[in-house]
Amino acid sequence: MKVIICGAGQVGWQIARHLSSERNDVTIVDNNADLVARASDTLDVNGIAGNASYPDVLARAGAADADMIIAATYSDEVNMVTCQVAHSVFQIPRKIARLRGRSYLDVIYSDLYQRDHMPIDVVISPEQEVAVQALRQLRSPETFDSEPFMDGKAELIGLTLNDECNVLNTPLRQLSELFSTLRSTVVAIRREGVLFVPEREEQLLAGDQVYICTNAEDKPRCLEIFGKTSKEQERFIIIGGGNVGLIVAKSLEDGDKRVHAKVIEADRDCAERIADQLERTIVLHGDGLDMELLEEANITKSDAVLAVTDDDKTNLLACARAKAVGCPMVVALINDPTLTTLMEPLNIDSSVNPRATTVSSILRHIRHGRVRAVYSIGDAEAEVIEAQVMSSSPIAGSLIRDVDWPEGSIIGAIQKNDGEAMRPAGNTKIEEGDVVIIFTLSDDVPEVERLFQVNIDFF
Repeated sequence: MKVIICGAGQVGWQIARHLSSERNDVTIVDNNADLVARASDTLDVNGIAGNASYPDVLARAGAADADMIIAATYSDEVNMVTCQVAHSVFQIPRKIARLRGRSYLDVIYSDLYQRDHMPIDVVISPEQEVAVQALRQLRSPETFDSEPFMDGKAELIGLTLNDECNVLNTPLRQLSELFSTLRSTVVAIRREGVLFVPEREEQLLAGDQVYICTNAEDKPRCLEIFGKTSKEQERFIIIGGGNVGLIVAKSLEDGDKRVHAKVIEADRDCAERIADQLERTIVLHGDGLDMELLEEANITKSDAVLAVTDDDKTNLLACARAKAVGCPMVVALINDPTLTTLMEPLNIDSSVNPRATTVSSILRHIRHGRVRAVYSIGDAEAEVIEAQVMSSSPIAGSLIRDVDWPEGSIIGAIQKNDGEAMRPAGNTKIEEGDVVIIFTLSDDVPEVERLFQVNIDFF
């Protein structure tokens, strides 16, 4: 597949890294020659320096025979014009654009992106994606990671095990025997910083971070078995009133449950603007690190703090300060993945990575075969893929134990015609129409895709 990626920033670089590692023909375009040089020097990609919306620049990037273009520059307008030029001049079949402006994303203007107007096949909103992920974390305080699959019937959850876990030092094989009706599978473990897919004889240890694929209905029981208790959350403090903070606050207001939320925003104009858009949320103007202001926000009685300013260090320090005064749950927005190593010493419960969420959204639309969802784990260390089995897929008709799975991959759940998410077993037969969730380390993604690929038509 030949792909042009416009924008060599964090998202563009990460997508290029994914696609180039899977032997796709990738060209990256940016008007910053240094960023282009970094990408072409460190990745197996071609680089073109220039404005991505210029036809001559796209022509030099090989747009005449490209299969897909991903417009992920910092400018919404450049991304939109790039897709228009890609369609009108070069007839590129698949066009994906990252758009930040809220007005562009308003549902009443959705007709704008039809083929006869502004031909964009997929619109990705980073702020919207991050806000959804942040809300998911707030509503699942027992986990450090959470992502729904199979239309909400299954869920991937990340848990940090402590001494209260009831199944420490128990081989995973025995878990299946002890809890035979539990529709949950441990798909990965992070131990001492290393992420791996466990063997059946592997034992769980205190301090492990485990990823579990579970039937959504069995999630409460799964949490109980692994030593986690849930608590209803009603009081939230959001530090940062930008797009993400505003979307989260409005979603909390519009939710089914009555909650009490406060937003702290350092910029007065921004604070006044979002105060006009919120009905029941209290907006405070000031520094989210100011202890007096946090006390005014009643932080000692809050159930959770979400720090989503545009500065990673502010988010980390605000969460650390909130945790120090007794807030039971803190979530930080962290753009720089190298800073996630500070989460444990600062006692931060979970984080949201805008790059990872945006990358996951884009990957969902460029995977081979009948892929329905993709979720990126860590700093592109692994992916969780939801895919449907077609009649021509190599694994159709095989028992799970008879498939030559890559060493770094495992099936977490399988959905048959009845619609329920099942725990897979070795004698489970994979049939046409089945939907499966697979956890796979990044190096094994191409082989997993091959097992589900229908043919060379990517679209």
